[in-house]
Amino acid sequence: MTTSEPIPADAAPARATWRDYLSLTKPKVISLLLWTTITAMLMAERGLPDLWLLVVVSLAGYMSAGSAGVFNMIIDRDIDLKMARTAQRPTTSGLISTRDAAAFGGALQILSFAMLWVWATPLSAWMSLAGFLTYVVVYTQLLKRNTWHNIVLGGAAGCFPPLVGWAAVTGDLNLFAWFLFAIIFFWTPVHFWALALMIKEEYREVGIPMLPVVHGDRLTVAQIGLYAIYTVVLSVMPVFFREVGAIYFVTAAALGAWLLVLSWRLYRHVMAGKAVERKVAVPLYLYSMLYLALLFVAAAADRMIFAALG
Repeated sequence: MTTSEPIPADAAPARATWRDYLSLTKPKVISLLLWTTITAMLMAERGLPDLWLLVVVSLAGYMSAGSAGVFNMIIDRDIDLKMARTAQRPTTSGLISTRDAAAFGGALQILSFAMLWVWATPLSAWMSLAGFLTYVVVYTQLLKRNTWHNIVLGGAAGCFPPLVGWAAVTGDLNLFAWFLFAIIFFWTPVHFWALALMIKEEYREVGIPMLPVVHGDRLTVAQIGLYAIYTVVLSVMPVFFREVGAIYFVTAAALGAWLLVLSWRLYRHVMAGKAVERKVAVPLYLYSMLYLALLFVAAAADRMIFAALG
């Protein structure tokens, strides 16, 4: 059977292993989400949180995000089948049936919510569920196939992990926690559109209206530059509210400067009339992940150090 032929939605799994089920959760995508969750816990605690709480939130966070990945694969099964890089996913190859995948994803989400409610805080459970619903319903079902704003609005799903971590420690959400949400919100288009520029033809073939497909490369790189500026400005604003100090400020400024440089290089390259090349798009895509990871580390370290100094 070729990859262009649909697999029956309820085809029986053929020797699916735990690794196949693990792949449904998109573990590579989840790693950065968990990173922002854990570092937000460190920020909220201004030190190391209780080990049991850390384990519970990390495991529940993985399960919730993994559940979102499972349902995303189920819903997008028809377009995954047409794209070379996704055609062999267990849900498209028929290795795992739609019914079994849904049962697996549903179990993960229920267990995640229960764990956070019982062993963390109810607010953290609700924030985790909100992230799941934003990704599965708002992004995957409502926006992804209908508007190029899909990644801007739907990208909010990736902003909830730090809220989960913060709420798990404190039981509430203060202004700084919402700053973390906003930073990721404006960072997401920079990160994702850099990737979309490189695989826009795949999106075009399956009818997904990503920004490069709908409005071309020039508007995309202009939007990337604009959102990069928003991200950098937002990243330093917590300093003025005295939520973080000099360590964070210097780190955020340095990290942000390089994000702007890479965004400018991509912008200048495309505006010069050149086709998008991996040598200018990949560095921004890869660095954007490092940027966010280090930014959150800097915030956690700053708050922990100044708390220790009294």
